[in-house]
Amino acid sequence: MAEFAVSPEKNRWLKERMEELGVSETDLEERFVHASGRGGQHVNKSSSCVYLKHLPSGAEVKCMESRSQSLNRFLARRYLLEKVAALAGGSTVKDAAAEKLRRQKARRKRRSGAKYQEKSGAAEPGAETGNRNALPGDPVPADAPGSTPLN
Repeated sequence: MAEFAVSPEKNRWLKERMEELGVSETDLEERFVHASGRGGQHVNKSSSCVYLKHLPSGAEVKCMESRSQSLNRFLARRYLLEKVAALAGGSTVKDAAAEKLRRQKARRKRRSGAKYQEKSGAAEPGAETGNRNALPGDPVPADAPGSTPLN
């Protein structure tokens, strides 16, 4: 496997991940095409966009995030490994992020519901009189609904 323009740790991780998923360099079809978008004249004149296809699974990736072809080669392989893992039914980074977001929203919903829910089943102070500013122990007006007149 070629070394890419990333740190040695990232190159080592990529190699280990490819072995873990059973993907070899011979299984990949790689082509370089002209990129588009940002990057100016450099991307218009050079073939820095990487098209990568995993032949056994048919998964395809096109990466043109960087002006550097070497960095795009690394990123394309990383994205392709995510697709292959998803096709194999394994967990992916996107799945983990979605699960984290789901748990976060559920926690917020629980906290919000608990905030507005009655704590001990008793009515709020002043709820029987319609006076939300009343405190426990305040006298109830004589004309309030549910009050008993003092005779």
